[in-house]
Amino acid sequence: MENLGAQDPRWIGEYRLLGKLGEGGMGRVYLARSARGRTVAVKLVQAELARQADFRGRFKREVEAARRVGGQWTAPVLDADTDAEVPWVATGYIGGPSLHSVVAEDFGALPERSLRILANGLALALRDIHGAGLIHRDLKPSNILVTIDGPRVIDFGIARALDPVGTTTGGNLTMTGAVVGSPGFMSPEQVRGEPVTAASDVFCLGSVLAFAATGRQPFGNLDSGIHALMYRIAQEEPDLVGLPEGARGLVTACLNKDPAKRPSVDDLVAATQPVADDGEPWLPGGLLARLGRDALQLLEVEAENAQPDAMAPQQGPSAYGHPQAAAHTPPGPSPYGTPSAYATPHAHAAAGPAYQVPTQPWQGGYQAPLGFPAPGTRLRPIRGLATALMSMFGIWLVLTLLDMALNISLLDTYFAIDAGDVSKDVLYSKRSDVQAMGSGTGVAALVLVVLWLVWFRTAYINSTVLNPGRQRFGSGYAVGAWFIPVAQLWLPKQIANDVWTSSTPPGPGRRGRAVLHWWWTFFVIMFLMFPVNGTSEIISDNIREQRPGVIVSIVDDSIGILTALLAIAVVRRITKMQEQRAARPVGQAQQPAGVFGPPAA
Repeated sequence: MENLGAQDPRWIGEYRLLGKLGEGGMGRVYLARSARGRTVAVKLVQAELARQADFRGRFKREVEAARRVGGQWTAPVLDADTDAEVPWVATGYIGGPSLHSVVAEDFGALPERSLRILANGLALALRDIHGAGLIHRDLKPSNILVTIDGPRVIDFGIARALDPVGTTTGGNLTMTGAVVGSPGFMSPEQVRGEPVTAASDVFCLGSVLAFAATGRQPFGNLDSGIHALMYRIAQEEPDLVGLPEGARGLVTACLNKDPAKRPSVDDLVAATQPVADDGEPWLPGGLLARLGRDALQLLEVEAENAQPDAMAPQQGPSAYGHPQAAAHTPPGPSPYGTPSAYATPHAHAAAGPAYQVPTQPWQGGYQAPLGFPAPGTRLRPIRGLATALMSMFGIWLVLTLLDMALNISLLDTYFAIDAGDVSKDVLYSKRSDVQAMGSGTGVAALVLVVLWLVWFRTAYINSTVLNPGRQRFGSGYAVGAWFIPVAQLWLPKQIANDVWTSSTPPGPGRRGRAVLHWWWTFFVIMFLMFPVNGTSEIISDNIREQRPGVIVSIVDDSIGILTALLAIAVVRRITKMQEQRAARPVGQAQQPAGVFGPPAA
């Protein structure tokens, strides 16, 4: 979630905006709070589209149709003003990342048990949608949010209320003649421009389940072009390699080219019904922890905006208006109109006994941008920094090896003096060499620290773009944490963990963080050796007492060499992972707060 910008309104109808969730071709989506204190998502249509009579009429029909969709598996439409100068619609806020984000960016394919519960929840959602006389037409992973209670289907902006379920009248073309749907998750009927029925959503459901189970789209992606992808959907068999055997029959039936041979939604609900409720969470532990962190993040945002100063609307006329409440009367007309009679949400009955779900959406986490993926990722340049840093590590390694060799030679000299083989002049000469090498190593270390801080902060800022919302600290901590007494022994490692996790490419073959853990272990040991080394030099008054200090220096150099080699591996791995992940579509970057400020733009 991003902070509101200067161009963003502060109120829409009776809803006070808290932040921006996403932006795309249709408009902007905001996190907001109603006068009654409910957290909602408000979609604001672009002004250019609002001036088109055909779009405005279609949008009004879609909102009216979406209001008829009940149940616990969808985001309910709570309020809307389709006649305002700039139309908007408010839906229940669903706390959780999109299925696309979970599978393609964060955690990879879901286990079979989670897949079965996902299938049941989506089948129940489609039953509610079809029961309202609608066809979703755009069921895809980015339109499915993953919450602690189960999946939720969102964004009915594509569904057309004029197409009754079960008929073959009407088409899947918009007024402009464009095919409705998303490449990769369309049905053969949509690809061919034929009339669609509820069976089209069943096919899309099969594609979604195959993606959730394998991490791949069953008919490939757009790398070979949209026409080749559509041909595969219409003519070729899906790629179901890696699909669990327990789900293969159901997914294969959903992906039948003949709509008449696909199972009905009721059949899917019955086929995916859990045998018994074992009381266990439906998601893996790592994903549940992510949802918990997101819930805390939302609570912090709500707490900040719950202060009295935040509740009072700004004074003076505004193009976006203020809520029509007794305590705050707007000074003039608002293009968003007054709150509608639909501001009070309706409670919906349970749609099935699969697992217990509260009647209100879980108020936690964040809502991924609704179908507005960024076309690409703009990262700060990091390859050149990484090359310079690793080169400097190489120079420092050479100097440290020479320093260790000189200390070993100095230690031999101490023993030679005991045997009477050399004079003290030789000892003093070698000590002078060690001191000169120590000065050179210190200068190299200073340059190395500067390059490290620049690279580390750049890697952190890039991680906020690659995987927004996963960072627990502000970008200033990427530099400041290394200089905070005591906290410098653990806080930089927490930031490095966030950078590593956010930079790791999704899918199979992801590497663990062992090299990161070992690097930090040796770094802490090396850090703690500094006072030991300094103390040994201070208390050494004679030749015999100076020997332990030389031994400490040799050990310190050995630990430093191991630390530097592991640091090179960490720099190389993170840089490579960020470059690999940058090629994948991601959502809008969030700006985590911190005492050192948010990440730079």
